[in-house]
Amino acid sequence: MAGDQKVIVGIPKETAEHEQRVALVPETVSKLVDKGLDVWIQSDAGLASNYLDETYEESGATICSDRDQLLSESDILISIQTPAEEDLMKMKSGSVLICFLWALQNEKTVELLKEQNITALGMDAIPRISRAQSMDALSSMSSISGYKAALIGANELDRYLPMMMTAAGTIAPAKVLVLGAGVAGLQSIATAKRLGAVVEAFDIRPAVKEQVESLGASFVEVPDLDDDSETEGGYAKEQAEDKQERQRQVIHEHAKKSDIIITTALIPGKPAPLLVTKEMVQDMHPGAVIVDLAAEQGGNCELTEAGETKLVNEVKVMGPLNVPSMLAYHASQLYSKNMLSLLNHLLKDGDPQFDFEDEITLKTTITHQGEIISPMLKDN
Repeated sequence: MAGDQKVIVGIPKETAEHEQRVALVPETVSKLVDKGLDVWIQSDAGLASNYLDETYEESGATICSDRDQLLSESDILISIQTPAEEDLMKMKSGSVLICFLWALQNEKTVELLKEQNITALGMDAIPRISRAQSMDALSSMSSISGYKAALIGANELDRYLPMMMTAAGTIAPAKVLVLGAGVAGLQSIATAKRLGAVVEAFDIRPAVKEQVESLGASFVEVPDLDDDSETEGGYAKEQAEDKQERQRQVIHEHAKKSDIIITTALIPGKPAPLLVTKEMVQDMHPGAVIVDLAAEQGGNCELTEAGETKLVNEVKVMGPLNVPSMLAYHASQLYSKNMLSLLNHLLKDGDPQFDFEDEITLKTTITHQGEIISPMLKDN
C-alpha cells in the first residue's frame, strides 16, 4: 500500500450521539509516528475526552481541519464507532477501517464496505484468546462500564452503601445484586464491595463462581443448569426457555431483598436475555435502583428504556447508553492501547498485511477486497 510513501493513519472526530471518546491518544500517536506512519487527526477530535490538538502536534500528528480530506486520503481509518454511511462513501478503495462494527447487527453497513472495497476490522470481533488479550477492546470497555455502573447505582440510591455505626444507631450495608459475571459484572462486584455493600452475583456459567467469590461476593446458584453454558469465546450461551424461567424464579427471590441491581448479560449477535421481569420490579422496595448495562441491546430488565430513567412503583429503572464514554479520558487511553496492539500485529514494514491463516486476523477482519472474510458472518 505504501510504496515510497508513508501510510496515512486517520483519526476522525466521533459524530455519534453520546460519544466522547477518541480512537487514539497522543501517547499512542507518537509510537505510530516512530514506526514511520503518518498520523492525521481531525481538529478537536480529542477535545471531548480532554486530549488537545497541541498535545497531538507535540506527539507528531498532523492536525487536519478538513474531515473530507482526512476520510478520502487515509490508508487506515481508525475510529470508535462505525462512521456514518456518507463518511464511508468518501473513503478510498482499498483502504482499511478499524472500529466497533457489530457486523452481525449491521448487514447493510457490511454490504456497503464490500461495495466500496474497504477492508474492515471489527474491534468487537477480536477473538478472546490469550494472544489477543492486549487487543481486546470489548473487555477494556466492559471493565469501565462495570465500574461506572456501580457508581451510578450508588449515586441514585437514597441510602448508604457501607455499614455505618453512628451515635444515632447502626445502619446496615446496602445489598447489591449483579446479574452476569463477565468483565463488566466482575468490575461492578469489585467496585460495589470497595464501596462497602453486601454483594451477590448470578451467572449461568458455573465456572465463574470462583471468580465471584474471590471478590468477596456470594454466588447465586440455580440447580440443574446446563454444564455447556459457555461459548468458545467465553460468553454465556442462550438457555432453553424452561431453564431461563428457573433462573428468573431464583433471581426474583434475591431481587426482592436488593437495593441495587446491576445487569450486564449479553449474548453476541442476539438481543439481551430477559433476567428482570416487571413482576420482580414491582416486588422491589421503594427507592431501589436498577442499572441495566444491556440497554442498548434491548435490556436485561423488561421495563428498561434505552437512554431513559423510569420510575416504576418508586423503583428507578435506568438504561444508560455508551457508559464507557462517561469516563472518556481513560476509555480512550485503553482503546488506544488495544488499537496499537492490533496494529503491531497487522503492520509489517509499515504496511498492513492480512494473513488469514492467523486466527486473530481471520476473525477480526469482516471484509477484504470486496469479500466477506469473517467466519462469524459466513456461519450465520
